[in-house]
Amino acid sequence: MNGNGRDPGEPSAIERKHEDHRISRGMGDRKQVEETADRIRDELMLTLAELDRRRERALDVRYHARQHRTELMAAGAALLTVVGLGVGYAVYRARNRDEILRRKRRKALTRAWEHPDRVASNAEQRPLGAELGRKLVLIFASTLATAVARNAVMTLVPARRVPASAQGVYKNT
Repeated sequence: MNGNGRDPGEPSAIERKHEDHRISRGMGDRKQVEETADRIRDELMLTLAELDRRRERALDVRYHARQHRTELMAAGAALLTVVGLGVGYAVYRARNRDEILRRKRRKALTRAWEHPDRVASNAEQRPLGAELGRKLVLIFASTLATAVARNAVMTLVPARRVPASAQGVYKNT
């Protein structure tokens, strides 16, 4: 008997357990570990090769152009249509610029003839009471917003501690 409680030629409990499996039948522990490591290494190499292939495919512009040919053609046709419409509109505006300018001038003259007191704008003047009310509401709203902001700042920022020796120096404390 040796130090682990079994005879030198007698298999261990683990070896007896592995003798039952058909894959590892007749193998020692070392050989089984080596074959498992080889199998895992082979699987890792296959995984790395697949990842490399996918990386190359992901960065291959020609491959993606072939895969998405119809979408690219549709996008190109849409882009050409938009550019064509823009050029056509620019040509139309250039040819009809004089008529558009005459139309705008007639409209401005009509507006100036009907309302000579507001030649520069087409906005209606509001009555004095409405303007005063609007301005009072704006004053009230800005005062309220200022007070709310001041209260928020006072609650968020801690008060500054003034040393007792310097309290007489500041007039606002």
